[in-house]
Amino acid sequence: MAFQAFALRMLRNLFAGLSATLLLAASVPEPATAHDFEDSTPRIAVVSAFAPELEILKGELRDGSEHSANGVVFATGMLEGHDVVLFLSGVSVVNAAMTAQLALDQFAIERIVFSGIAGGVDPLLGIGDVVIAERWGQYLEMLFARELDGGWAPMPFFEYPYGNFGMMFPRSVTVQRAGADGPEARFWFPVDEALLEAARRAANNVALARCTTDGRCLDRPPRIAVGGNGVSGGAFVDNAVFRTWVFETFGARVLDMESAAMAHVAYANDVPFLAVRSLADLAGGGEGTNQMEIFLGLAAGNAAAVVKAMLKEIPDRR
Repeated sequence: MAFQAFALRMLRNLFAGLSATLLLAASVPEPATAHDFEDSTPRIAVVSAFAPELEILKGELRDGSEHSANGVVFATGMLEGHDVVLFLSGVSVVNAAMTAQLALDQFAIERIVFSGIAGGVDPLLGIGDVVIAERWGQYLEMLFARELDGGWAPMPFFEYPYGNFGMMFPRSVTVQRAGADGPEARFWFPVDEALLEAARRAANNVALARCTTDGRCLDRPPRIAVGGNGVSGGAFVDNAVFRTWVFETFGARVLDMESAAMAHVAYANDVPFLAVRSLADLAGGGEGTNQMEIFLGLAAGNAAAVVKAMLKEIPDRR
């Protein structure tokens, strides 16, 4: 009888504990997931790497609202007559690729426009200038070759479209897209011709800033350079010798850490892409110390001004 009484008490305690657990679970709200919102409005994605760049554009957003997915904040609204979604790519090729694909999965994005700062490579360009390249390559996709008999021995199974920098041999990347027979090897990812033409028209209607807010001015008025090559990779470059090699090898006018990765994602998803990059430093080509911290705000503002002018040149599809 003592054992039966003990078992009965244990059973009552078990049911009481289970009931309390179920009641507590019912009172806790379901956690928000990355897909709690749906947005089917056709939009232009306007992307920046740094918060100061994006804040300039967000300040002019009309009818704005915000959504969050996987920790990324997306701001939707109207900018220069277009439905847009603004967000930060984050710095680096990996962050840019992740956020670009996340945005494409969450929104009905018709075009992608990148607005941001970069390092100048072309010796004819200066700080504050805005470069709108016609194609982008991931120049730091490399083989680091073995040294052998006083030379370098690159592996035979990669494609090497450009000359090496010491042991560093640039190679093409592979990309797969719908309808392709298999992975495609390519180095350059082209920007959209219609967006590039809109940028050319906008270039005639933008006054770029020459001085920072604290009164430090450039030696000459900045200008807009449309066309040529841009390259991206996971390194902040502040080296004159490497800068010269990048210019001579790839014909690059500008380098950064995001645009080519985003161009890669856009190409894989068959979405038009363009990057507007304003030079905040010269990637090691300037005299003295790097000047990015001095001219970041000026360069970001110049890039944003060009993006806004370009949006005005894009016909509204509605």
